[in-house]
Amino acid sequence: MNVYLDLVFLLNFFLDSLLLWAVSAVLKRKVTMKRILLGGFVGSSSTIFLLFDLNSIELFFCKLIVSICMVLVCFSYHSLKETLYNLSYLYFISILLGGFLYYLNLEFSYNVIKNLFVSNGKKKPIFFLLFLSPPILYIYTRQNSKRKRRNTNIYHIELIEGKKKYQYIGYLDTGNKLYDPYSKRPVHLLYDPTYKFSKKQHVIYVPYQGLGVSGIIPCVHFDKMVIDNKKELKKVLVGFSKDSFQIEGIQMILQGDEILKDS
Repeated sequence: MNVYLDLVFLLNFFLDSLLLWAVSAVLKRKVTMKRILLGGFVGSSSTIFLLFDLNSIELFFCKLIVSICMVLVCFSYHSLKETLYNLSYLYFISILLGGFLYYLNLEFSYNVIKNLFVSNGKKKPIFFLLFLSPPILYIYTRQNSKRKRRNTNIYHIELIEGKKKYQYIGYLDTGNKLYDPYSKRPVHLLYDPTYKFSKKQHVIYVPYQGLGVSGIIPCVHFDKMVIDNKKELKKVLVGFSKDSFQIEGIQMILQGDEILKDS
């Protein structure tokens, strides 16, 4: 079997550089493309191991040393904790990409017959799979960034009304500036079609206006609102939305001014 070391080196260089870029994007490390490429060059130097007769354990430790060198060259050394964090994400994203490419290879090259993978004789060239690597990692880093931004604004909310307690998942929307024009109280929005108003409750109707939309929303006061079992607000005003929110799993839109006050 012929092994073209120059081709293997270039393939490793491409993938290692791509992985380091993904790590820097996910962890928001401020590194230049020059350092990423230099780290990729260090990683691709593992090609030399093909020239030696190494067993699996020896090969593992050699590649581990090269991975550590890659991380140090690309991100520099600031602390042991940060270096280990960078290294762990390098391996995590490598496994993620490798698993995805392996899945695509199976999907395109095999047919499933009675729960068995049977080759269809249409194996895809390695360059086809490598071509898919950048968009796969780009989508992953973008979705990961969105998830982090979203999760930082998500809170566990407990609304207390007398002896009754209601549990919701709330999203902090700094763009929510809805106030009761009479009492000047901020209004948190809730979507709960199962909630029923009692005769004892004093319903307040608050006008609102959005992008080309206006109307009146019914609101009631709750005795307390507990945020993440830490912060407690008294006499909060909650408006009931007729429509669900376009954020998966979110039942409340929190008013930013009140939540962030004294935080």
